Order: sequence, then C-alpha cells, then structure tokens
Amino acid sequence: MVGISRNFFKVDVGTLVQCEGRGYRVTHLISANSVVAEDLETKESKRLFIDALKILQEKGESDEKHEVAAPDSLQYSNEEWAEAQRRLKAIKPLLQEPIRTRARVEIIAKEHGVHAATLYKWLNLFQSAGHVSVLIPSKRGRKTGTTFLEEHLETIISSAIQDEYLTKQRGTPQDVIDEVIRRCRLARVVPPHANTVRNRLAALKPASTLRARGFRDKARDKYDPIQGNFSDGTYPLAAVQIDHTPTNVVLVDEKYRQPIGRAWLTLAIDTFSRMVVGLFISFERPDASAVGICMARGICTKREYLAQLDVPGDWGVWGVPAIVYVDNAKEFRSMALERGADEYGIDLQWRPVKTPNFGGHIERMMGNVGNHDRKLPGATFSKPEQRVGYDSDAEAALTVREYEQKLVDFIVNIYHQRRHSALGMSPAKRWELGVNGDGQSMGTGSMPIPENPVRIEIDFMPFFERTVQRYGIQIDNIFYYSRALDRYINAADPDAPDTKRNFLVRRHPSNISKIYFLDPADNRYIEIPYRNIGHPPITIWELRHVLAILKKQSEDDIDEDRIFAAIERMRTRVEQAVATTKAARRQQARNPASESRPVSAAIPGHTAAAAKPQKEPAGAAADDPFAMEILPFDQVTSQR
Repeated sequence: MVGISRNFFKVDVGTLVQCEGRGYRVTHLISANSVVAEDLETKESKRLFIDALKILQEKGESDEKHEVAAPDSLQYSNEEWAEAQRRLKAIKPLLQEPIRTRARVEIIAKEHGVHAATLYKWLNLFQSAGHVSVLIPSKRGRKTGTTFLEEHLETIISSAIQDEYLTKQRGTPQDVIDEVIRRCRLARVVPPHANTVRNRLAALKPASTLRARGFRDKARDKYDPIQGNFSDGTYPLAAVQIDHTPTNVVLVDEKYRQPIGRAWLTLAIDTFSRMVVGLFISFERPDASAVGICMARGICTKREYLAQLDVPGDWGVWGVPAIVYVDNAKEFRSMALERGADEYGIDLQWRPVKTPNFGGHIERMMGNVGNHDRKLPGATFSKPEQRVGYDSDAEAALTVREYEQKLVDFIVNIYHQRRHSALGMSPAKRWELGVNGDGQSMGTGSMPIPENPVRIEIDFMPFFERTVQRYGIQIDNIFYYSRALDRYINAADPDAPDTKRNFLVRRHPSNISKIYFLDPADNRYIEIPYRNIGHPPITIWELRHVLAILKKQSEDDIDEDRIFAAIERMRTRVEQAVATTKAARRQQARNPASESRPVSAAIPGHTAAAAKPQKEPAGAAADDPFAMEILPFDQVTSQR
C-alpha cells in the first residue's frame, strides 16, 4: 500500500527521529537543515541533516499496522469541506504569529463566534497533522446522496461559468445552468443537478466575480488592500510563485542523441528568500497536472531527488506554502489541484493577466535560467541576432535528464549560494535567517516534514470515480486489476443498496500503467496495474493521441486491444523514423519507456519499466495511418 499518511512531523529539541536505520534524540538545532542528535543506543552525538530524517517508529511497528487513515479529501461533501475551510480561515492569522497571546486568541475567537478553547483545539489539530481534513466535523465521509464530480464535468461547469457568468454581459445563474446542460448534451454526458452549478457560483470569490462582470472599481474599493506592487513574503514560504517556460536549449533523444526540440520547465520560487522550491520538466505543454507535480515536489524534501540525479549539494527547502500564485489560464485549473491545495491549507491565487507585479520574482528567476541555458550546447538564445551563425540543432548534445542535472546543479550550487542583488545576501542565507532568526526577529523554525511523500503527490493527481466489475476497473477503455479488488466486485453503495458503489481512483499522467485505488476499509491507496501486465507503460498524452487517430478512422468500437495495437504500430513507425525525423524523435521522448530519468522526485523508484522495441507486423497495409508523419502532441487537438 502507498500514500498512507499525509501527516507531517516537526523536528525540534527532544524529537525522536530515525536516520539510516538508527534511532536518535535531537539535542540541538544548528542550522535550517541540520541538527545535533544523540544515538539512543551508543549515546554518541552526531550531526544529521533534517531532510534525511524520518519519524522514529517502535520496533516492529509499520505503516501497515497503524489505525485507519483519514479519508481522502474528495470523500467529503461540499458542506463538510466548506466548514473545514471556515475553521482554517479562523486560525490562519494565528498560524502566522509565532508568539500569540491569550487576548489575541480571544479577539479572533469572538470575531468568528466561537470560544477561545475551540480555536486552540482547531489550532492544535492543524499544527499536529498539517492538513485540513482534521478540521472536518466529527461525522466523517460524504452525506447520503452527495457526490463529487469527475473532472470533465467540473471543466464543463467552470467553462460555462467563465463564458456566461464572468463576463460583462452579466449572465444570470439560470443562463449558466442552461449552458451547462447544453454542453453536457453535446458531450453526451449526464448533466449535474442545477444546485451543483449554483453551489459553484456561490463559491466564486466576490472580488474576482465583480471584476469579471465589469465592476472593477467596485471590486477595488471593496476588496483591494491599500498597497503598491506585490510585496515579498515576510517569512519563508509565505508566498510562492509558479510559472512555465520553454527551455532555451534544444535537447536530444536518449537513444540516437539526435535533436528533438525544447522541453517545458515548470518552476516554483519562494518570494521571501528567492529559493527555488520545486521544478518539473516535460515535453508536454504544462497544465494543472504539471502545477500539481511541481507543488508536491516543493512540499517534499529533495535529498533523494538529488541522489537520483547524481547532483551534489544541499537543497534544504521543503514545507507547505501559505499562498501559491499560479497562471490564470483554463488549462491550469482542475478540481484535483484545487482540492489538493485546500487539503494542505494552501491559498491558491490565480495570477491576473497583464500584471507583471504579481509575478516579477518568478519572471526574473526564469531570466536566470535563460542565462544558464545560453551557455549550454544547443542554446536557442533570446534574440535573432544572437543566433546568427549558430545552428542550435547541430550543436544540441544534452538529453532531458542531462539538462535536468545541469539545471538543478546550477540552482542548488550556484544560484542559491551567490549574492542576490535585491536581498543583499544569497537566497540560501536569506532562507537560513528566515528559519532560524537573526537576533532581531524570530525565525519560523524548521519546516514540518511530510511523513509520506508518496501521499503528497497522490493528493494532487487527477481523480476518477469508478465501480469495480468482474474484470476490475476500466478507465479510458483500459482495464486495471489486482486481487485486492475482489472484495469490491459489484459492491453496492452503502447509502443506496440498489446502486453500485463508486470508488475513488487516481492516475499519474506521466505513467498510466497503474492506478491508485483508495481502499475504503482503511482509506489507504493500493497500486493496481494493467489487467494485461504485458502492455507497455504509456503516458496520458500518448493515449489521447492514439484515441484521436482511432476516432478519426471512424472506429466506433474502440477497445483496449485496438488501443495497444495502435500504440505498437505507432512506436514501430517512430522507431523506423527516429534517426531522421525530429518530430518522431520528439514523439519517442514522450514514451515513458524511453526515459531513464525519474518520473517523480517525490516517489523514490517511481520509474516506468522499459518496454522492448516492437517489430512491425508483417504485411502492414500501405495506407496505415501510422505511416504518416507523426506530429508533436502539443500540435494534436484532443480533449483534455
């Protein structure tokens, strides 16, 4: 089982920890990422890195024997989740105050209509666990008759709200409901209840809604604070900015070392210290999944990630940010991302367009990355005159893994360590002062560490709701099965015995050869592989590409065998063309079996198994659609 605990533990004097199989008691905090600890057996003192520590377990104790885990955040009703958010809002001012008085607590308690003891209880619960689910009222689980929607329905609702309600035409709620019904009929899906649409409208932020409907002055006068440009965070992880950019260097494929084009970089930066919090590199155009992966990496420690990349140095940044600023584009919005952020108390802010003051720090950091790329073989440069006489494709030499190694090495060992002109010190020194204090102001102390990094990433993955049939679980015409599902075959909904029970599953877009099934018996995730384990690992983008081709052929009966036969033919054609065609090499680079780099920094060993090259079937038809030139995925139109 994976993703069991979403709790965090904080390292302080007296904390019992484990490192390399031995137990220690922390005796001194000596830096933002190191402590002195006493060996529990030998009594010898030793310096330990905080990001290498785990919570100490008793002998024979394991995650598998712990009590039932808390439900997934998506299992709660909208009403329960709204109540948890209300409680978090009440304690947030106190979370940002290292020293708080009883009088201050009583003032805030009075503002929210609760007793001070209640506020202390909520505060202790959240600080101990590190996630919002602990603030859910005692009755757990969804109420009878309530459901959560799958992402395609959420997308239809949000797009209808965007097009009908958040415009200067100022459509009514009924206009939105009618448009949702129309779009659902076109998509051939059952429309949600009208109240579901009304609930989404009620959840809109008033200031953003007023601005979108043409009441900009009213929104400013009522909701905008009196301030200038985007201010720096006042403490580490007070505010994080995330942005995306194509790499400024042409990369080569792993097998033939031939140019395949530029990759996409998603990067997060802490505005207080200018430390890079996390990053994600892919050949796919970034979307909400890329943001989620980047956020999960930022929350987790980086020691294993650096070891996987064989990069020396210390990247001692981890923890849950208070606010994350994200690009305000439709492709970056998803319920999985928003609920994942809510779960960890992250205030997700959508950065307005044409407001550089909201993203200045991250944009300057992207400039640093561009300067770094300019010195690498295959650089594209930023100005046409700089490219005169330089053939980026001919000079390209780095694979995506090698580029990631060089970029991370630059960030950790050069950028973090050199003086930053706006700070007057290095980002690493600024982070250290923010955590430990400087004699004039208190630091935050070491950030709490997630007990299970796998669970962090799972909480940001796209989700589905599925029944368990005799064949297992089916998603996008692909079957998944494990004996762990047998007990749930044709299970009835406990709240509606005449209806089959839906179960929560999640899937990593970079490798859909397995899904994560939430076992309701103990609220723990189980890895469920393909039913046919002979199928090769593929990405969600590769699947969409193949489905688009099959639908173009007017094949109504698309099943798993047709999908993987098509993928086999496509990979065969790519294999034949890869030595000469850049588009084909780029296609191959998207194949998870062709990549040697880790899929995830948060999941150790989370690397897709290599698939053997397939030979072309004898007598392939001359008009085989896979014989045509294969376009990059970001040039193929398909439904997200």
